[in-house]
Amino acid sequence: MLVAALAAFSLYGFGFGIFLAKLPAAGSGTAATADGIVALTGEGDRLAPAVTLLETGHGKRLLITGVNRLISKTYLKKLLRAGETFDCCADLGFAAIDTRGNAQEAAEWVRAHRYASLIVVTADYHMPRTLVEFAAALPGVRLVPYPVADPPETLSWQSAKRLNGEYAKYLASVVHASLVRFSQAA
Repeated sequence: MLVAALAAFSLYGFGFGIFLAKLPAAGSGTAATADGIVALTGEGDRLAPAVTLLETGHGKRLLITGVNRLISKTYLKKLLRAGETFDCCADLGFAAIDTRGNAQEAAEWVRAHRYASLIVVTADYHMPRTLVEFAAALPGVRLVPYPVADPPETLSWQSAKRLNGEYAKYLASVVHASLVRFSQAA
């Protein structure tokens, strides 16, 4: 029993190390063009880069998913110092409460606009799980990651806990996405 527990712990630790090593570097997102842009709300400065991508013509429309129902488009425009493009081409999604919900909300938006490609803007540490969930919800849609730095830069006990929690959620998303693919293939 102890050997099995040590093996499981070692396997988890090894996987966590690989997860950390493969996290995308902030700012490694390309300035590629896609049909649409989606930004996930949450910690860090995720929205301003998405608005910049929209305003510089990297996508036709922007979806900000997971917005608190008390937030208005006017408030966000002012907060983000967005230009006129924000008025016509930014949509707010209020339904999502987690990453899987963000993916489902984005999938509805992508289908409504008939988009084939999407720039995905979220925190660097959150990108792997986001891409797994989005790929499961949007099969056949080209996803272009645009990771945003999420402070702090230095590793602390709190950031290590957050990264470990994100890794556990990532593993759950991988299992969920695999089950979705399996059920679609059956």
